[in-house]
Amino acid sequence: MPTDRVIFFDLDGTLTDPKPGITGSIQYALGKLGRPVPSQGELTWCIGPPLRASFALLLGGEELADRAVELYRERFGDVGLFENSVYPDIAEVLAELRERPGRMYVATSKPHVFAARIVAHFGLNGYFDHVFGSELDGTRVNKVDLLAYALEQTGADPAEAVMIGDRSHDVIGAIRNGIRPVGVTYGYGTPEELLEAGASHLCASPRGVLDHIHSSFG
Repeated sequence: MPTDRVIFFDLDGTLTDPKPGITGSIQYALGKLGRPVPSQGELTWCIGPPLRASFALLLGGEELADRAVELYRERFGDVGLFENSVYPDIAEVLAELRERPGRMYVATSKPHVFAARIVAHFGLNGYFDHVFGSELDGTRVNKVDLLAYALEQTGADPAEAVMIGDRSHDVIGAIRNGIRPVGVTYGYGTPEELLEAGASHLCASPRGVLDHIHSSFG
């Protein structure tokens, strides 16, 4: 396996299942704003895409989106952050991948100050060379910008890189940067969403990711 192999992993819906924390914090923000509060199940579409854009859709415009993000973070930063669980087999898969030459990174639209705490909280930080995320002001919240920044910072060759993620923006961000996109269907994106965006392969489980990486990189 080439030593310059690079694997980027999305966080939400790929490494961990963040549904209770994210949807609960969205409910909190909407309630504080006096707006209708959908059920957690009705808010799963918000898991993965940039948060502010989701609030703009939920609120019917941009006017209160920034305030909604502030309210969301009131709860998420203390409580919602850890209302989260690692998908089965993730730690074992990462450990096996780490034994091979190459580098592994987290690349998430979530602010890196939150993402790094989550990765460390679940004991996954030892598997990754760095956690790339957005800034609290929204800088690099777009996966295209985030992955471009990650490539610049790491000096990685996009032709030797793969992006593992569960939503269309993971796939699009990868393609726009010349990275091979692999979709996972155990998260929050449908196979149709991922294939329409251009995923080169779909994995139904973390073990499927491991098998695909091994077969792709030798």
